[in-house]
Amino acid sequence: MLGILDGTVLPADEVRIPATDEGLLRGDGVFEVVRLYDGRPFALDDHLARMERSAANLRLPIDVAAVHADVDALIEAGRPGDAVVRVLVTRGGHRIGFIEAMPMLPDTLALETVVYSPTRVLDGVKSLSYGANMLGTRLAEEHHADEALFVTPHGRVLEAPTSTFFCSLDGRTIVTPPLSDHILDSITRRRLLASSEIEERSIAVEELADVQEAFLASTVREVLPVRSIDGRALPVVAGALSSDADERVRAAIAQELGAAAR
Repeated sequence: MLGILDGTVLPADEVRIPATDEGLLRGDGVFEVVRLYDGRPFALDDHLARMERSAANLRLPIDVAAVHADVDALIEAGRPGDAVVRVLVTRGGHRIGFIEAMPMLPDTLALETVVYSPTRVLDGVKSLSYGANMLGTRLAEEHHADEALFVTPHGRVLEAPTSTFFCSLDGRTIVTPPLSDHILDSITRRRLLASSEIEERSIAVEELADVQEAFLASTVREVLPVRSIDGRALPVVAGALSSDADERVRAAIAQELGAAAR
């Protein structure tokens, strides 16, 4: 696996930063994960724009052009096929990147709700402080689920630790929580909202008992159907709504990568 540190491409296990870097000590930094399709990054400009916004919210100095150059250098050196590029900028001033293999993804997901009280001051920030997100997944796995579905203490559905939640309560209309409920402004979420009739509204935890079909969406997962929530099997798994969303995301990816290649 290849990595890059401040513009220098290295074997991943040779990428090192000082232990005093507050990106390590305090999770003080920002990151993005970009999916590669046959070596071509999808929505790279969108990811870097979000990274710049995250850094501005953290008052973290960032050179986005340098991060872009790092991604280009990694891809040129690694010549990957389908893979993932992870880029980070730390409070210590280091730019770090890796080319990672695509993770193995299941066909469907079992979700378990996990109560999560987000820190409002980090709204809109994709920071390195992901300990709570990773713990959420582990707590869900302890209940024999695949992934967590975060809900607030006062009973609103949010998102999964690294993806957006979409569901249908009537088998016809897709709903997803609004950004005003303090969820991440997902790149894939944007593509779906732009190409589909999706209602953005707050979802109460009690409504999960009525969900007919659901899926998660993210850069790495694209669209991944949900088979159960809190142990209740959904009536429809990988149905028409999930399939249509999957087709729309794949079409957007193909169109944008095709336009970039011309």
